[in-house]
Amino acid sequence: MSKPAAPRRVGDKEALAVNTNIRGSAQKLNLVAALIRGRRAEDAMNILAFSTKAMAVDARKVLASAIANAENNHNLDVDALVVAEASVGKSITMKRFHARGRGKSTRILKPFSRLRIVVREVEEA
Repeated sequence: MSKPAAPRRVGDKEALAVNTNIRGSAQKLNLVAALIRGRRAEDAMNILAFSTKAMAVDARKVLASAIANAENNHNLDVDALVVAEASVGKSITMKRFHARGRGKSTRILKPFSRLRIVVREVEEA
């Protein structure tokens, strides 16, 4: 006897990819995620490839993973994929300190973010 299979977290025509440790604030990553929401997967890859924002490199890797999951795990058509969801959230925050004058110190917060991308197969009209 084994455990029953976990239910899918997305729909039948959807695929998911998540990265939980992207170095940078969620606010900056959300600016990059806003560029690709609702776009075709191919267009979104091109936008991220030529974006000047540093977070676009990590976002492109997550999008490529979602497309690969759709193709290999769920047998979806790659040419008909659309970025249905690109949600950003906070992850861990590393705490460091910086020595200051007169024997004092200041806290430095180094935030990490998580990115969840869902791609959906749509029929072209």
